[in-house]
Amino acid sequence: MEFLNTIGGGALALLGAAIAAALACVGSAKGTGIAGEAGAGLVSEDPSKSGKALVLQVIPGTQGLYGFVIFFLAFNKVSASVASLTVAQGLQIVSACLPIALGGLLSAIAQGKVAAASINILAKKPDDWTKGMIMCVIVEFYAILCLLASFLMLGAINI
Repeated sequence: MEFLNTIGGGALALLGAAIAAALACVGSAKGTGIAGEAGAGLVSEDPSKSGKALVLQVIPGTQGLYGFVIFFLAFNKVSASVASLTVAQGLQIVSACLPIALGGLLSAIAQGKVAAASINILAKKPDDWTKGMIMCVIVEFYAILCLLASFLMLGAINI
């Protein structure tokens, strides 16, 4: 029990920060990969659409950025006192990092699927490709809510 009280809080806090970045980035990698597969298929048929396909592919990558922002904020909050954090404080940091970790992971994958479908719009009706972008932005809204939740929770933690 003494071991847990000695380093457990700091370890939990760092784990929370790492989870925020890792899961959100994994989701972004998966989402941009899904969209990239669709984009590569389109570009192989019509190279002139590569710019628009790339825009749609990059959209699911924002969740990884959001996860990294929360990682940076959490790490900054605990870096000076990581050795002296209590287990309760470590759990608070983990809890604050979970919204963007899980929300970033799942929304980036969902957004990648929407972006891939939007690339199909680009292939069939090039003038309507912005309608697909709007559909991607609707998914993005929920990633932003997760970012905001984690940001507000981190701000409420006193260390």
